[in-house]
Amino acid sequence: MQNSIEIIVIEDEEDILELIEYHLTSEGYAVTGFLSTENVEQFLEEETPSLMIVDRNLPGMEGAAFVTYLRDIGYAIPVIFLTAKDLESDLEEGFDAGADDYITKPFRPAELKLRVKALLKRYGVLTKQKRLKYKQLLIDMEENTLLVNDKSVSLTPLEFKLLKTFMDNVDKPLTRDFLRNEVWGVEGEGVNDNAVNVAINRLKNKIDPKDEQSYFSPVWGVGYKFS
Repeated sequence: MQNSIEIIVIEDEEDILELIEYHLTSEGYAVTGFLSTENVEQFLEEETPSLMIVDRNLPGMEGAAFVTYLRDIGYAIPVIFLTAKDLESDLEEGFDAGADDYITKPFRPAELKLRVKALLKRYGVLTKQKRLKYKQLLIDMEENTLLVNDKSVSLTPLEFKLLKTFMDNVDKPLTRDFLRNEVWGVEGEGVNDNAVNVAINRLKNKIDPKDEQSYFSPVWGVGYKFS
Protein backbone atom coordinates (compact mmCIF):
# COMPACT_ATOMS: atom_id res chain seq x y z
CA MET A 1 0.00 0.00 0.00
CA GLN A 2 1.15 3.55 -0.74
CA ASN A 3 0.19 4.95 2.67
CA SER A 4 3.11 7.37 2.74
CA ILE A 5 2.10 9.04 -0.52
CA GLU A 6 0.08 12.21 0.01
CA ILE A 7 -2.36 13.55 -2.57
CA ILE A 8 -4.15 16.93 -2.60
CA VAL A 9 -7.65 17.11 -4.10
CA ILE A 10 -9.23 20.50 -4.87
CA GLU A 11 -12.92 20.06 -5.68
CA ASP A 12 -15.73 22.47 -4.76
CA GLU A 13 -18.53 19.88 -4.86
CA GLU A 14 -18.37 18.17 -1.49
CA ASP A 15 -19.99 14.91 -2.59
CA ILE A 16 -17.52 14.51 -5.46
CA LEU A 17 -14.62 15.42 -3.16
CA GLU A 18 -15.73 12.72 -0.70
CA LEU A 19 -16.04 10.20 -3.55
CA ILE A 20 -12.52 10.92 -4.76
CA GLU A 21 -11.16 10.76 -1.21
CA TYR A 22 -12.90 7.42 -0.64
CA HIS A 23 -11.46 5.77 -3.75
CA LEU A 24 -7.94 7.10 -3.23
CA THR A 25 -7.76 6.26 0.46
CA SER A 26 -8.98 2.75 -0.40
CA GLU A 27 -5.78 2.45 -2.44
CA GLY A 28 -3.71 3.43 0.60
CA TYR A 29 -2.99 7.05 -0.28
CA ALA A 30 -3.13 9.86 2.27
CA VAL A 31 -5.61 12.41 0.89
CA THR A 32 -6.14 16.05 1.88
CA GLY A 33 -9.19 17.73 0.36
CA PHE A 34 -9.91 21.41 -0.29
CA LEU A 35 -13.15 23.00 -1.50
CA SER A 36 -11.25 25.93 -3.08
CA THR A 37 -7.67 27.02 -3.74
CA GLU A 38 -7.65 28.96 -0.49
CA ASN A 39 -5.05 27.63 1.96
CA VAL A 40 -3.56 25.23 -0.62
CA GLU A 41 -0.40 27.29 -1.09
CA GLN A 42 0.11 27.41 2.68
CA PHE A 43 -0.32 23.63 2.80
CA LEU A 44 2.32 23.20 0.09
CA GLU A 45 4.73 25.32 2.10
CA GLU A 46 4.35 23.00 5.09
CA GLU A 47 3.92 19.59 3.43
CA THR A 48 5.38 17.79 0.41
CA PRO A 49 2.48 16.02 -1.35
CA SER A 50 3.28 13.89 -4.37
CA LEU A 51 0.30 14.73 -6.57
CA MET A 52 -2.52 17.24 -6.92
CA ILE A 53 -5.96 16.59 -8.47
CA VAL A 54 -7.67 19.85 -9.41
CA ASP A 55 -11.14 20.79 -10.62
CA ARG A 56 -11.17 23.79 -12.94
CA ASN A 57 -14.55 25.25 -11.99
CA LEU A 58 -13.53 26.51 -8.57
CA PRO A 59 -14.70 29.49 -6.50
CA GLY A 60 -12.20 32.30 -6.31
CA MET A 61 -9.31 31.35 -8.59
CA GLU A 62 -10.04 29.06 -11.55
CA GLY A 63 -8.15 25.76 -11.44
CA ALA A 64 -5.92 26.25 -14.49
CA ALA A 65 -5.05 29.78 -13.38
CA PHE A 66 -4.09 28.43 -9.95
CA VAL A 67 -1.84 25.75 -11.43
CA THR A 68 -0.22 28.35 -13.69
CA TYR A 69 0.42 30.47 -10.60
CA LEU A 70 1.98 27.53 -8.74
CA ARG A 71 4.24 26.74 -11.70
CA ASP A 72 5.29 30.41 -11.94
CA ILE A 73 6.41 30.48 -8.28
CA GLY A 74 8.37 27.26 -8.64
CA TYR A 75 6.12 24.34 -7.64
CA ALA A 76 6.63 21.31 -9.90
CA ILE A 77 4.12 18.99 -8.19
CA PRO A 78 2.40 16.71 -10.73
CA VAL A 79 -1.18 17.79 -11.53
CA ILE A 80 -4.23 15.99 -12.89
CA PHE A 81 -7.19 18.14 -13.89
CA LEU A 82 -10.51 16.45 -13.13
CA THR A 83 -13.15 18.71 -14.62
CA ALA A 84 -16.35 19.08 -16.62
CA LYS A 85 -14.51 21.38 -19.07
CA ASP A 86 -14.22 18.94 -21.97
CA LEU A 87 -13.77 21.04 -25.10
CA GLU A 88 -10.58 20.56 -27.10
CA SER A 89 -9.64 24.15 -26.28
CA ASP A 90 -10.15 23.37 -22.57
CA LEU A 91 -7.73 20.43 -22.76
CA GLU A 92 -5.17 22.55 -24.57
CA GLU A 93 -5.56 25.31 -22.00
CA GLY A 94 -5.17 22.80 -19.16
CA PHE A 95 -1.95 21.30 -20.48
CA ASP A 96 -0.58 24.76 -21.27
CA ALA A 97 -1.23 25.65 -17.62
CA GLY A 98 1.09 22.84 -16.51
CA ALA A 99 -1.16 19.78 -16.19
CA ASP A 100 0.37 16.32 -16.50
CA ASP A 101 -2.97 14.65 -17.22
CA TYR A 102 -6.59 15.67 -17.89
CA ILE A 103 -9.73 13.69 -16.99
CA THR A 104 -13.23 14.89 -17.86
CA LYS A 105 -16.37 14.42 -15.77
CA PRO A 106 -18.27 12.22 -15.35
CA PHE A 107 -15.27 10.05 -14.55
CA ARG A 108 -14.80 6.38 -13.75
CA PRO A 109 -13.11 5.85 -10.37
CA ALA A 110 -11.10 2.91 -11.73
CA GLU A 111 -9.66 5.11 -14.49
CA LEU A 112 -8.78 7.83 -11.99
CA LYS A 113 -6.91 5.34 -9.81
CA LEU A 114 -5.02 3.95 -12.80
CA ARG A 115 -4.03 7.42 -14.01
CA VAL A 116 -2.90 8.43 -10.53
CA LYS A 117 -0.76 5.30 -10.30
CA ALA A 118 0.71 5.85 -13.77
CA LEU A 119 1.63 9.46 -13.01
CA LEU A 120 3.23 8.54 -9.68
CA LYS A 121 5.27 5.87 -11.47
CA ARG A 122 6.33 8.36 -14.13
CA TYR A 123 7.68 10.66 -11.43
CA GLY A 124 9.37 7.80 -9.57
CA VAL A 125 7.20 8.22 -6.48
CA LEU A 126 6.14 4.59 -6.14
CA THR A 127 9.01 2.97 -4.31
CA LYS A 128 7.96 -0.51 -5.39
CA GLN A 129 8.95 0.45 -8.92
CA LYS A 130 11.98 -1.67 -9.82
CA ARG A 131 13.44 0.71 -12.37
CA LEU A 132 13.60 4.47 -12.64
CA LYS A 133 14.39 6.13 -15.97
CA TYR A 134 15.14 9.72 -16.85
CA LYS A 135 16.70 10.88 -20.13
CA GLN A 136 19.79 8.68 -20.64
CA LEU A 137 19.77 7.33 -17.09
CA LEU A 138 18.28 4.00 -16.01
CA ILE A 139 18.69 2.83 -12.43
CA ASP A 140 17.71 -0.59 -11.11
CA MET A 141 16.69 -0.11 -7.50
CA GLU A 142 16.84 -3.80 -6.66
CA GLU A 143 20.33 -4.32 -8.03
CA ASN A 144 21.57 -0.79 -7.22
CA THR A 145 22.99 -0.46 -10.73
CA LEU A 146 23.07 2.40 -13.22
CA LEU A 147 23.07 2.45 -17.00
CA VAL A 148 23.98 5.64 -18.86
CA ASN A 149 23.21 5.36 -22.56
CA ASP A 150 22.93 1.58 -22.02
CA LYS A 151 26.45 1.45 -20.57
CA SER A 152 27.08 0.41 -16.99
CA VAL A 153 28.46 3.15 -14.73
CA SER A 154 29.79 2.33 -11.28
CA LEU A 155 28.58 4.47 -8.39
CA THR A 156 29.40 4.40 -4.71
CA PRO A 157 26.41 3.67 -2.42
CA LEU A 158 26.30 7.37 -1.49
CA GLU A 159 26.37 8.47 -5.14
CA PHE A 160 23.60 6.02 -5.99
CA LYS A 161 21.43 7.35 -3.18
CA LEU A 162 22.19 10.93 -4.25
CA LEU A 163 21.20 10.22 -7.86
CA LYS A 164 18.04 8.40 -6.75
CA THR A 165 17.08 11.40 -4.61
CA PHE A 166 17.50 13.79 -7.55
CA MET A 167 15.61 11.47 -9.93
CA ASP A 168 12.75 11.31 -7.42
CA ASN A 169 12.60 15.11 -7.47
CA VAL A 170 13.08 16.15 -11.10
CA ASP A 171 12.77 19.92 -11.66
CA LYS A 172 12.45 20.60 -7.92
CA PRO A 173 14.96 22.93 -6.24
CA LEU A 174 16.51 20.87 -3.43
CA THR A 175 18.25 22.45 -0.47
CA ARG A 176 21.54 21.10 0.83
CA ASP A 177 19.80 20.40 4.15
CA PHE A 178 17.25 18.24 2.34
CA LEU A 179 20.03 16.35 0.55
CA ARG A 180 21.91 15.85 3.80
CA ASN A 181 18.81 14.37 5.43
CA GLU A 182 17.88 12.17 2.48
CA VAL A 183 21.33 10.97 1.46
CA TRP A 184 23.57 11.13 4.52
CA GLY A 185 20.84 10.66 7.13
CA VAL A 186 21.97 10.91 10.75
CA GLU A 187 25.54 11.40 9.56
CA GLY A 188 24.49 14.50 7.63
CA GLU A 189 25.02 16.79 10.61
CA GLY A 190 28.76 16.56 10.08
CA VAL A 191 28.57 17.16 6.32
CA ASN A 192 29.20 20.77 5.30
CA ASP A 193 27.95 22.52 2.16
CA ASN A 194 31.26 22.04 0.38
CA ALA A 195 31.09 18.27 0.89
CA VAL A 196 27.62 18.22 -0.66
CA ASN A 197 28.91 20.23 -3.63
CA VAL A 198 31.86 17.86 -4.08
CA ALA A 199 29.59 14.80 -4.00
CA ILE A 200 27.31 16.31 -6.66
CA ASN A 201 30.28 17.22 -8.87
CA ARG A 202 31.66 13.67 -8.62
CA LEU A 203 28.28 12.26 -9.54
CA LYS A 204 27.95 14.69 -12.47
CA ASN A 205 31.39 13.68 -13.78
CA LYS A 206 30.33 10.04 -13.78
CA ILE A 207 26.90 10.35 -15.40
CA ASP A 208 27.51 13.32 -17.71
CA PRO A 209 31.27 14.07 -17.90
CA LYS A 210 30.94 16.44 -20.86
CA ASP A 211 27.89 18.17 -19.37
CA GLU A 212 25.91 17.40 -22.52
CA GLN A 213 22.66 16.84 -20.61
CA SER A 214 23.19 19.62 -18.03
CA TYR A 215 21.46 17.54 -15.36
CA PHE A 216 22.47 19.70 -12.42
CA SER A 217 21.98 23.42 -12.09
CA PRO A 218 22.66 25.53 -8.98
CA VAL A 219 19.71 27.44 -7.51
CA TRP A 220 21.00 30.61 -5.91
CA GLY A 221 20.35 30.72 -2.18
CA VAL A 222 18.69 27.27 -2.21
CA GLY A 223 20.82 24.41 -3.51
CA TYR A 224 20.51 22.39 -6.72
CA LYS A 225 17.92 21.38 -9.30
CA PHE A 226 18.04 18.20 -11.39
CA SER A 227 16.41 18.52 -14.80
